[in-house]
Amino acid sequence: MIPVRILGTASFLPGRAVSTSEVAAASVPHKKLADIEAKIGIKTRYWSPPGTRMADVAARALGQAAEAAGISPRELRRIIFVSSTGGDYTNPATASSVIDALGCNGLCDGFDMANACVGFVSAMDIGARSAATGLAPVGIVAVELMSRFITPENPRPYLVLGDGAGAVILGTARPGEGISGVSLGNDGAHGGTAYIEHPGLTRKLELSVFAASNQDMNAIATKAIVDSANAVLAQCGLTIADISWVLPHQPNGPMFREILGALGVDPARSVPVVEDIGSVSAASIPISLDRLMRARKVRPGDRILMVAVGSGLAYGALLYQVAPAA
Repeated sequence: MIPVRILGTASFLPGRAVSTSEVAAASVPHKKLADIEAKIGIKTRYWSPPGTRMADVAARALGQAAEAAGISPRELRRIIFVSSTGGDYTNPATASSVIDALGCNGLCDGFDMANACVGFVSAMDIGARSAATGLAPVGIVAVELMSRFITPENPRPYLVLGDGAGAVILGTARPGEGISGVSLGNDGAHGGTAYIEHPGLTRKLELSVFAASNQDMNAIATKAIVDSANAVLAQCGLTIADISWVLPHQPNGPMFREILGALGVDPARSVPVVEDIGSVSAASIPISLDRLMRARKVRPGDRILMVAVGSGLAYGALLYQVAPAA
């Protein structure tokens, strides 16, 4: 076990709520709204105003997570900024701007991480190992402003993608608490299923592309999630029945339900968010984690399985064990 404790969480949805009725009218006006909502399982998503800086969104979410943890942001010793789209800059790290916004200059280090929709799970692994070796508290924040990379002319991403942020503060563990299993992997052979090309390479504005069919994407993603979850369960000598809460990545409503079904998980043991916030890439899991923690449903000894898949193909799972009752 990697000894670490989740001290606090937070989430933030920047901008205004945008209904599926509005995006459908702009992108596919010839289709029935009821059919679209049934196909994507999303009623609203949030789109930030033009010019919104990811560092500002990150600082707000991390500040709220620090408050929930009962610490000052100036106590953080490491900040990991996660985004599938690269942050505010190609260079330098957006984490530097977050550190400045939180008043942490000279007090901690920070860096950016990108691993598509799996970025938060990857960052949890690194953050937990940092805290376990004495570099704590660690702040992790995933920010996705996917509305920057969509247009009505490309309906598939336009109908589902949204903006959001989720943050967590990791600290010193109590006895019997921490990451009891982790499995991460990448398979570049499937790298062309969904992507945003680099404008520095193509010399033009680049937008989100869903290249594979929905059927192919769902099949690849569901298998990767099930395999990742099973790998972690095997490490820990557990079955899915031993898990208290399962927080999967939520690309759309039907796929979220398909993932739960493939894992054999009762929906009551998860936290659905995609219907209300859309598909928010690496921010999906930390937002659902924050809602779980703030609902105060987590009990001593609970096990929380976070499992994700993203373009690349990236995939992974992580099992967090809450400290048992004293």
